[in-house]
Amino acid sequence: MGLRFDTRRSDSPWVDAVWTCTSEQVTAMTSVAGVRWGLVFWKQDGRSCTAVTGPETRTSTAPVPTGATFTGIEFAVGTSLRFAPAPTLVDAGLELPDTTHRTFRLDGMRWPTPGPDDAEALVDRLVRAGAVQRDPLVAEVLRGRPLAVSGRTLERRFRAATGMTRGAFRQIERARTAAGLLASGARADDVVAKLSYFDEPHLARALRTYIGRTAGQLREGVGGAISLDLDLDLDRALDLDLGLDQRLTS
Repeated sequence: MGLRFDTRRSDSPWVDAVWTCTSEQVTAMTSVAGVRWGLVFWKQDGRSCTAVTGPETRTSTAPVPTGATFTGIEFAVGTSLRFAPAPTLVDAGLELPDTTHRTFRLDGMRWPTPGPDDAEALVDRLVRAGAVQRDPLVAEVLRGRPLAVSGRTLERRFRAATGMTRGAFRQIERARTAAGLLASGARADDVVAKLSYFDEPHLARALRTYIGRTAGQLREGVGGAISLDLDLDLDRALDLDLGLDQRLTS
């Protein structure tokens, strides 16, 4: 038994997705690169914990507490925590102290620990209190809307809001999209053409760097536990506007 994610997309402009997971007979997993930060709540052996997860720029191996149940909130790109700027969370994250069964502490205040059905209610409270903030410019550039700012200003604000450059963001999102397509049965050469990789070796390098799997492993569903909901990334892939490259590099 591995890690099975149950994920739903959110209609909140502040939240990308809410997920739950239970770990059974798993002590380690492949942690994949990702551009979003999140809050994760888990319980194990009567102990409750809360952590802030940051964006990850590369794949790695991460320990998994066996027999734990998780609820996670994946925040929309461009949002950030007031007390922890996005660049400080990249490839890091942090466990929050003083978590109980009912509440957790964040930004100097106590908040109720959410379940998967009331995650958005918690986020609304965090937003009203100013604990979670957003740079609207990032959302605008991702929607492809014209912006009356210089490329230098856009790059500076994008990096401040996300902790990474627009180029790194594009590469990670493209690799995750490729993983979702391959896991759904797409051929590697079709993924190369659809996502504008130079060739199959270029795709293979991206998968190795950001996903930690080969195209064959993704198609066959092998390789062990992985911190990737491939159904969710396929859903994102189907929504993908291939003008993304131009929007992020213009």
